[in-house]
Amino acid sequence: MKIAKKSMMLAVAVAASALALTGCATTASTSTSTGAAVAGAPAWCGPNKVTVGLVDGYGGNSWRLVTTAAGADEVKKCANVTSYLYADGQGDTQKAISDINGMVAKGVNALIVFADAGKAILPALQSAHTAGVVTVPYRVNPGGTPGTDYDAFIGADFTTDGTNWANEIKAQFPDGGNILFLSGPAGNSQGNDEGTAMKKVLTDAKYNFIGEQPYEVTNWDPAKTQQVLTADIAKYPKIDVIVSDFGPSLVGALPEFTKAGRQIPSLVTSDGNVLGCFYKDNKAANPAMNLFTVATGNDNVRLAVQYAIAKASGGTIPTESIFKAPVFENSRTQQPNDVQCEKSLPGDIYLSAQMPAADQAALLKK
Repeated sequence: MKIAKKSMMLAVAVAASALALTGCATTASTSTSTGAAVAGAPAWCGPNKVTVGLVDGYGGNSWRLVTTAAGADEVKKCANVTSYLYADGQGDTQKAISDINGMVAKGVNALIVFADAGKAILPALQSAHTAGVVTVPYRVNPGGTPGTDYDAFIGADFTTDGTNWANEIKAQFPDGGNILFLSGPAGNSQGNDEGTAMKKVLTDAKYNFIGEQPYEVTNWDPAKTQQVLTADIAKYPKIDVIVSDFGPSLVGALPEFTKAGRQIPSLVTSDGNVLGCFYKDNKAANPAMNLFTVATGNDNVRLAVQYAIAKASGGTIPTESIFKAPVFENSRTQQPNDVQCEKSLPGDIYLSAQMPAADQAALLKK
């Protein structure tokens, strides 16, 4: 999969689409009242015109492609958004900081930020908030205090994900096992929360977390995931289960087990069409491989967009501030679903997402 190339193409396409829908970008630093909310618009879309920016710390994988599109799709529901701008930090903390500062300089009224680098992004968020921009980090906690350092943090309930994964590991491996946990950039709160939750459940010493602690750093990048997993296969002769909070990034790396003459172990992770199809294609040759997934959470961005626009435009602020991802697939029990695979559609789609699979597929062809 040429993920980085697709990310760049999609970012351009999404930004161009948003600007085409909303007209020329504005650099006004304050919202403009229209007198009344647009009839038929969601309650979170208020009466004031606003410009909106979304900054990714890293946009170069398939999950981000669909998530970026989901954010743009949510923005389109509010006719009072006069422009929507997007920036990809490309895994470079300094670029992400520069992107945040650039959005403020361009005069956005509402700023949504995926703070991949965690606390390193906090000063830029504080600066944006001080400048009067409604600033809403989401999914990865940047530290600081909501209402003081930024307007709100729209998190995901990663503790529940970690707990669900740990309970499945206990069910599959009641006698214990070696667990390899892969997450994103160093210090990201998602991996920290998931790991802490798992270890609260897997307290018995028979459950051994191997690899770099608290998790192997992959930046949620398929190429780096392959590099990390190749090294771990060589280092650890026994890996019973791989936990990853971005399941599709595993697919390019898992054949390394076969090359090493080993079985692919059990996978406890998040969903993706490419992963589901990989499982179905390789299960017969790897009987020890089970697949358990939680919904991969593309729609977390929708709640963040709603909050940011609502506060900036005078709309009704959502009552929820935490996105909760349900369990999606379980090959062992088939509950709530057996493993899903749409072979006629691209691998880079997420069957748990709100956006229909066919719409995701059409988007990825652009």
